[in-house]
Amino acid sequence: METTKSADGTVIAYERTGDGPPLVVAVGAFCDRRTFVPPPGLTSRFTVYTYDRRGRGDSGDTQPYAVEREVEDLAAVVSAASGASGASGASGSGVFAYGHSSGGALVLRAAAAGVPLAAVASYEAPFAVPGTREVPADPAGRIRELVAAGRRDDAVRYWMTTVVAAPPQVLQMMEGSPAWPALAALTHTLPYDIALTGDQGVPAALAAIAVPALVLGGGTSPDWFHRAVRSTADVIPGAKLVMVEGYDHNVPTEVLAPVLAEFFLG
Repeated sequence: METTKSADGTVIAYERTGDGPPLVVAVGAFCDRRTFVPPPGLTSRFTVYTYDRRGRGDSGDTQPYAVEREVEDLAAVVSAASGASGASGASGSGVFAYGHSSGGALVLRAAAAGVPLAAVASYEAPFAVPGTREVPADPAGRIRELVAAGRRDDAVRYWMTTVVAAPPQVLQMMEGSPAWPALAALTHTLPYDIALTGDQGVPAALAAIAVPALVLGGGTSPDWFHRAVRSTADVIPGAKLVMVEGYDHNVPTEVLAPVLAEFFLG
């Protein structure tokens, strides 16, 4: 494990593995740096940086939270990756970034904010396109109430049933799994994921992205995900949209590896 510091002084923990140009990975809800295990298809071609988003794992959680602070966290990891590799170039720092789910929303927001990246890829950033699904009123506030009351298990259930509307059998499988305590331990960060994705559709600010962008979706994901990724690709100038057939939101990393390698390296 290595660490860097964000602009507000928050310690951000990260790990790196592999060999090649740097690729920073941002994970989604209920995940930390250990969740994304880089497959050989990536580590043979990239130096992969996985990091704990603020509030998770070994990273700090300076308050108050703001989306801008998470963008600064990612920028700090990009800077560390760029310095370690000596990456540079006309297209940016020479650092690539990939994000899954809310992590995908984060890397896109970072690119739009001018974080120096050579290219970005996002898998199913869950922007809530109006009219595609019901969004509960103030879900972040409800989760904070449950966490403050010590009801972290109920916060997981609320997220799964009300926020993401997962099928009942999915929640039943999760409740009986050894991973459940780890999910409950991260519930205080769920409002951060909500802040990144919002409830007003794809942020217009993404139109400022000036580097190559790959927008990915799962062929078997729910229709609202399909509409979200298509709308995201429509907002980003020149974005490439790819649907990964036969997979949903939980696409295996080894399936993504050749897709990312082809996009980033050509």
